[in-house]
Amino acid sequence: MKRSACLIFNPVAGQGDPEEELAIIRSLLEPEIDLDIYQTTKEVGADELAQAAVERGVEAIIASGGDGTLSAAAMAIVGTEIPLGIISRGTANAFAAALRIPDTIEAACETILEGSTRFVDAAYCNGKPMVLLVGIGFEAETVEMADREAKKRFGIMAYVLAGVQQLRKLSNFDVEIETEDRIISTSAAAVTVANAAPPSSVLAQGPAGIIYDDGLLDLTIVAPENKAGAIAATFHLLQTASMNSAAERDDIGYLRGNKFKITAEPPQKVVLDGEIIGTTPVEIYCVPAGLKIFVPRDQATSPMEKLEGLPNLTVEMKNSQEEEVMENNIEE
Repeated sequence: MKRSACLIFNPVAGQGDPEEELAIIRSLLEPEIDLDIYQTTKEVGADELAQAAVERGVEAIIASGGDGTLSAAAMAIVGTEIPLGIISRGTANAFAAALRIPDTIEAACETILEGSTRFVDAAYCNGKPMVLLVGIGFEAETVEMADREAKKRFGIMAYVLAGVQQLRKLSNFDVEIETEDRIISTSAAAVTVANAAPPSSVLAQGPAGIIYDDGLLDLTIVAPENKAGAIAATFHLLQTASMNSAAERDDIGYLRGNKFKITAEPPQKVVLDGEIIGTTPVEIYCVPAGLKIFVPRDQATSPMEKLEGLPNLTVEMKNSQEEEVMENNIEE
């Protein structure tokens, strides 16, 4: 008996011919999987279609589109046992790269057909499920500037061009980061909290590799003094990411934790998995092993933290006994 799955297909993703791409997907998968196919529209997104599929009790969900489509579909199945198949057809394909899923239609379909799965972490930001990362400040501004029309015209270069334009308006902001045991205050041009991120998500690359199944989130602070410093810091992160080594510049800091509360002055725009969701403050926490995905069959540690050198840095340790009393009072 064939397996069954709900295929959620975004017809406006990427730069290819959607009818041809859907035909290829069907020709590869339908010999072995009964597909229930739904296409996203302006009115009905991947999150709604995936949620409806969950309520119908589907065996699996396969999402095909850009990072926004894939993340939206994943949102509906965080915390369930329903596996997610990933067929990337977007501009950046960061979702597939971060989770080490092939980004060609043929290889992605083969991964799904193999049927091998694993659990990876997920997270929530201000109540919204998150698979990849939250960007505050520079990255959010850049993503907002690289609109759909620019991505259709220039592809991945749309993000590069937007980043160059955004450098002209670069400015630091005061940020306070609260963890489970301390409060960190500094200034920054960008703060990124990643659950999973490919090397191309440069501003997330403070630590040596983003580990997506360790039950922790990776926070990177980039705090250049000027535009030249921002370019140098970005280039340094690009280099260290390619070598899987930790950042060493004084204007880059990072730490790992299960949850973060972040406030900024003035308030900063926030991008969640490629979509602008508002402004700070944000509260983010990890959901260990929250998402089940199809992975290739053939699918190790780094420094946990560096804060030294950040401008105007203060670190205030929280009173663990006070916290315990507060938690007990809340439970009562």
